[in-house]
Amino acid sequence: MQPIAMPTSPARLILIGLLSWLSMLGFDFLLHGGVLAGLYVEPSPFLLSPAEAFKRIPLGYLAFLVLAIMLLWLMHRLRIVGWRPGSRFGLTLGGLLWSAQTLALLSISTADWALLVGWFVGQTLQFGIAGAVVGSGLAGVSLRHLSFVVAAFVIVTLVLTVVLQSLGLAPAVRM
Repeated sequence: MQPIAMPTSPARLILIGLLSWLSMLGFDFLLHGGVLAGLYVEPSPFLLSPAEAFKRIPLGYLAFLVLAIMLLWLMHRLRIVGWRPGSRFGLTLGGLLWSAQTLALLSISTADWALLVGWFVGQTLQFGIAGAVVGSGLAGVSLRHLSFVVAAFVIVTLVLTVVLQSLGLAPAVRM
């Protein structure tokens, strides 16, 4: 049975959006600092130097905030509530957006196939996670509980990233 709650309080919607954004940031840290980190080590005409890329991280995080707002707006307007419908919607939307971006980058850049496939899969999963957070929030799940779950998720992704780097399974980028 699909939950029917649809809170419309602006303050609640803002908090749901921020929590979905934080879930995106946590997963992004694991994805790029752990899983895909090896693809950023070699110099590439497509990628910035690690030092320059590090300086621009806030721009990427701002982009994720815009995407989190879009996801929340769409799910609220379409009345998609619950973590399962939210994650399905997030995966679908993420897959569509990132497949379009992947194809666009393939058409105009020297980006490595492995990097583009990693971005596509990773960012699609990221949207699925954010969709689950938004769907839960729109279903009326306690924001305290949702905040705890998102905080735990972010901590786990940070720890996993450090473990991957400590074990040598992902390079720690040096600047």
